[in-house]
Amino acid sequence: MLKKLLIGVIGTSHPDPKISKIAEEVGREIARRGCILICGGLGGVMESAAKGAKEKKGTTIGILPTDSPFSANKYIDIPIATGLGEARNVVIVKTSQALIAIGKGFGTLSEIAIALRLNKPIVGIDTWKIPPLIPLKDPRKAVEKAIELAISSSYK
Repeated sequence: MLKKLLIGVIGTSHPDPKISKIAEEVGREIARRGCILICGGLGGVMESAAKGAKEKKGTTIGILPTDSPFSANKYIDIPIATGLGEARNVVIVKTSQALIAIGKGFGTLSEIAIALRLNKPIVGIDTWKIPPLIPLKDPRKAVEKAIELAISSSYK
């Protein structure tokens, strides 16, 4: 049994400042609540969320599309080099007990679709509105809901 929840953060690799700020707050909140943050390990929302988590001494895992663990952003504690390119999105979703999507992008859309296909709990902030994804506006409430869904889901 896992001792800490694994909360995935997915999102655009080209966020505007507002989305970056939201991602940082989500990362801080994940760490504040003692969960482990999982992301794609590169830039954009992934880097902002990992930065926020590190500010609160959280643990971050980056599921990288490349063959090199050195491609991870500087806030990743555990880089996992898959060499899978975009296919690594499946690994991110399957590893996470719940996910938070932030912003829009086609990579984000593919991760949302994978999560929905695999019946993974997912909430979103300023992202694609595709039921049953739960749209929320507040980063704190998004993390609360993701944790609640992770605990109550069969993906413990």
